[in-house]
Amino acid sequence: MPSRILLLFITIASFASVNAIVIRHDTGYSQYVASESRFPAVFWLEQRSQRKVCVATLIHQEWALTAAHCVEETDMRGHIQRGGEYIVQIAGLTAGIDKVVMHPNYAFRYDEARLDQEVDLALLHLDASVALPTPLALYRSNDERDRVATMLGWGFSGIGTTGIQRDDGRFRQARNLVSDAQARLRFDFDDPRLPGNRAVDLEGLPGLGDSGGPALLQTDDGWHVAGVAVGEISAKDAPAGVQGLYGAVGVYERISAHAAWIDSITGESAD
Repeated sequence: MPSRILLLFITIASFASVNAIVIRHDTGYSQYVASESRFPAVFWLEQRSQRKVCVATLIHQEWALTAAHCVEETDMRGHIQRGGEYIVQIAGLTAGIDKVVMHPNYAFRYDEARLDQEVDLALLHLDASVALPTPLALYRSNDERDRVATMLGWGFSGIGTTGIQRDDGRFRQARNLVSDAQARLRFDFDDPRLPGNRAVDLEGLPGLGDSGGPALLQTDDGWHVAGVAVGEISAKDAPAGVQGLYGAVGVYERISAHAAWIDSITGESAD
């Protein structure tokens, strides 16, 4: 497996960020279109024309969770440093982000030798508590491996045979098996044409623009945030800079491994 990871955002670096949902070639786009009303706690962070960049999830009445590199790759940090609020839309309502808390290990992003130690997470504080939508709970168990997660985002879309292709700003979903659950969660983008593949019905990965988006696991208590999209390991022999081909691996921060840090900031506990 290639060790270099693409950040799922705009630039291609050693850890490439994610953009939009990339899907199976044999299913059709319409089945991947998601309803924003079904996932009202999930919202985008910046819009450039029709393009929506980076995703966050409301996990508390006053806090949302995203990838730390999204703070840098949107204008959020600049707004807050100038003493203002960064305005977002959550379930159609305007909210202001007035504070960002980066995970203390995020600085490793710029040191490739320590990349595996980095934690690409940030918490976004809202200037006022929101009554609706209901925040999503954190997934706290360590049994994620081989469970099917739902991925969400507004980024670039495409198909596994050709990679990312277009950016229409539509909200999409995909599903995938957690293939590895160690420091981070990993998702293999399986080619359904190959023998022994483990592709699920809506197999896919996040794409360019989907950084910070959640990987959700459904339980008897509803949806839980199990991961946050941070990057992609490119498919073997993929042309330079091409994301979203079959054989790629989606990389998510594992929320069960960082729930204690999140709780320490938000004031929640795992009762």
